[in-house]
Amino acid sequence: MSLEDKAKAVAKNVEGKVQEAAGNITGDPQDQAEGKAKQAEAEARHTGEKIKDKAKEIIN
Repeated sequence: MSLEDKAKAVAKNVEGKVQEAAGNITGDPQDQAEGKAKQAEAEARHTGEKIKDKAKEIIN
């Protein structure tokens, strides 16, 4: 996983956690859902990068 891609995924995860927490505090279900979606996107990015890394290991 490249450092830049990892940083982007971590930032997206943090952004999602903050948005979800804000939604929890304000009681806004849309913010909660959007925050969870951003966290899921970040996890998908991590998974994709891990797969790429594993494929590189196998090939080399």
